[in-house]
Amino acid sequence: MPKGKAAGVRCVQLDGAGRCRLFGQPERPAVCGALQASAEMCGSSAQHAMQWLARLELATAPDGPGG
Repeated sequence: MPKGKAAGVRCVQLDGAGRCRLFGQPERPAVCGALQASAEMCGSSAQHAMQWLARLELATAPDGPGG
């Protein structure tokens, strides 16, 4: 995604299983590599993790509540 990914938009690099196609590749964006998952972020389900990421995106969006 040359101009970045908008909040709430699924990354085009995710495969059908939700795994990053660029993991371990030099093309992987620095922001993705810098994200450090935690037990609090991941919770006990993929749904919890996706909700956490959605809140993070909203809070850091340039035109959102945190940006």
